[in-house]
Amino acid sequence: MPNRPAVAAARTPAPASSLPRWRIWMMAARVPTLPAAITPVLVGSAAAWSQDSFLPGVLVAAMIASILIQVGTNFANDLFDYKRGADTEQRTGPTRVTQAGLLTPGEVERGMWLTFGLAVVAGLYLIAVGGWPVLLIGILSIAAGILYTAGPWPLAYHGLGDLFTFIFFGLVAVSGTYYVHTGQLDARALAASLPVGCIVTAILVANNLRDIETDEAAGKRTLAVRLGERNTQIQYILLLLVAYLTPVAMWAAGWLSSLFWLPWLTLPLALRLVRIVQTQKGRELIPALKGTGLLHLLFGLLFAASLLW
Repeated sequence: MPNRPAVAAARTPAPASSLPRWRIWMMAARVPTLPAAITPVLVGSAAAWSQDSFLPGVLVAAMIASILIQVGTNFANDLFDYKRGADTEQRTGPTRVTQAGLLTPGEVERGMWLTFGLAVVAGLYLIAVGGWPVLLIGILSIAAGILYTAGPWPLAYHGLGDLFTFIFFGLVAVSGTYYVHTGQLDARALAASLPVGCIVTAILVANNLRDIETDEAAGKRTLAVRLGERNTQIQYILLLLVAYLTPVAMWAAGWLSSLFWLPWLTLPLALRLVRIVQTQKGRELIPALKGTGLLHLLFGLLFAASLLW
């Protein structure tokens, strides 16, 4: 549990902002994180296309639902981290609108439920196409988004955030999209989900590495807090290593064409990010966080292209 000073700091209201309301809501939605929702749908749809089972309506509906679940999860994290006192004036990341007093907790909570509700509406088409497994995926995804920082045993506070990010934004998002397109699930789809899951998890690792000190002070026992700085740096490197080796392994298995090397065009960016993660701390890790988000998108686009041909 967070100590009293952390809670007090988190609940100190900020002066009223002159920013327009739409801009504040965009801050709360954390638009730069949305590629984490877009990339898995693109990769899963590309894998389905390669099997001649692509459905345009599924791509659109899955993209909308995935983005809305990501935004709803961001609202939930903003709200419940504030309530638990994890967001204080000492945090080095982007502005959290609840802690900063830009939106009230009630407003953010209403925005969260509205966003998840719209995701359900978008998901109705996917359920009609894919049946009860898609309904189960949707329920579990929304539940994970809320329970990440909410409930009596929030996942992020017990070192499980990395695992659930890998599962839901990697394995489930890619394989689930593929399943709705094709009506089946196979080893090729699961393999395609690995690099997506690894790099999206690396985004979280960079974030938690930056926040080790403030998270520990607030009682937020992320995996980075538990592993320590050096081991978290190694974790980041291993995630990227698996991501880059997966296309090679898929090509060797006959699941990718000779264009398997396309994602490797992003390797210079990945190496630059590894250097930042190994040498910087605190606020200086913000470029690594943003860069890993960009890497996720670029790698995903090129990986999806390699699946198409």
